Amino acid sequence: MALISLDEAKGYLRVDTADEDAMTGILLASAQRMCADVARLTPEQWADIDSDKCRSDRYSAAELTAIRETMRVAVLYALGYLFEHREEADHHALTLTLRSILFGIREGVV
Repeated sequence: MALISLDEAKGYLRVDTADEDAMTGILLASAQRMCADVARLTPEQWADIDSDKCRSDRYSAAELTAIRETMRVAVLYALGYLFEHREEADHHALTLTLRSILFGIREGVV
């Protein structure tokens, strides 16, 4: 189970057909990678967060829940932004917003 499935992403973007599945998948992967990078997550940390496990060696169940909730908001925000601004995205502004959303994860508070 992924943090956000393609079907969830399409629902969030209000995409009803399969015509844009490839692009939506690419934008979802980009949004996830961008959020993981802004949050300064290692590939191993991201794997824990993106899995369906309730606990890991790095995080308690409560920590995973809190991180996943925050990461879902950030990924959906980034996905929506990238989808709506395909032609003229301001990646600097997007990164600043993601830093604000992911501040607690970036600083290791959680």
